[in-house]
Amino acid sequence: MKSEIHWMPARIAAVRELTPTVREFLIRPDSGVASDHEPGAHLQVQVLAGGRMQTRSYSLVGEPDGQAWRIAVKRLDDGRGGSLAMWKLAVGDRILVSEPQSHFSLDLNAPAYLVVAGGIGITPLVFMARRLAALAQRSGASVRMLYGARSRDELAYLAELQEVLGDRLVTHEGSAPIDFAGEIARLPAGAQVYTCGPVPMLEAVKQAWSSSARPLADLRFETFGSSGRLPTKSFRVKVPRHSLEIEVPANATLLEALEAAGVQTLWDCRRGECGLCAMDVTALEGEIDHRDVFLSEHEKKGNSRICACVSRAVGTLTIDSAYRPD
Repeated sequence: MKSEIHWMPARIAAVRELTPTVREFLIRPDSGVASDHEPGAHLQVQVLAGGRMQTRSYSLVGEPDGQAWRIAVKRLDDGRGGSLAMWKLAVGDRILVSEPQSHFSLDLNAPAYLVVAGGIGITPLVFMARRLAALAQRSGASVRMLYGARSRDELAYLAELQEVLGDRLVTHEGSAPIDFAGEIARLPAGAQVYTCGPVPMLEAVKQAWSSSARPLADLRFETFGSSGRLPTKSFRVKVPRHSLEIEVPANATLLEALEAAGVQTLWDCRRGECGLCAMDVTALEGEIDHRDVFLSEHEKKGNSRICACVSRAVGTLTIDSAYRPD
């Protein structure tokens, strides 16, 4: 059940500074043809981080042109090293990338749309904004975007979005909470919400949506990962079924550490969304830092499962893998 990824050689064709902490990369495949993609698609990239090749997923920005793909990377100085490795890339450097993949598709049949972006979560929503603006002009559908960041200079693609959406774009700067409940209450029946951003923002949107009693299928979201509640440090993992005890380093995920130790794992999104990599926790000496958006709050509080692709622990974790002998 592991995703099969076809890797292809590519090079960095251009680099552009978007904000003090966000850098855009134009990636041109060696074949000379960058396949088309729909709004919400992402690109898998292999980068050398922490002395080994690691896979990172980045949303594709804007409309396809058939020649190159655009991604934007936020520098995280206390992350696992992927963003810092990407920021070291210069024009002409070579990398391996996948074909575009999508787990965040856009439905163009709703009467109204609310698009909510937080920080670097704007990246998959730039193309969506263009597609929805065109839909609004064509069919009269209502479109509104809320875009929040810590400061105005961190609002990447602001000028482009203002040109596309005009006064339908509302920006929020600073730490003041956004009134998601009020925004959702103003939507007509059948409206859809598309959102991407930090996990606390996503949880606030999900809570407001749940309280509105609207259909869960009309709330669609993607996460770029969470830095978590706890510091990112190494932790111990015991896997009795494999007679293993391993250390998960700070610059690797639990999933990556298990794979390196030869433990077969199931996964798909590697962003804490699909739940395919969720494993049973049989013992815990310490605390789990749940960084996924798949498990419910009840499940997270119970600490009986962990999404190995993003979540971590402090202390020692004992898990049961999906492996069963033939």
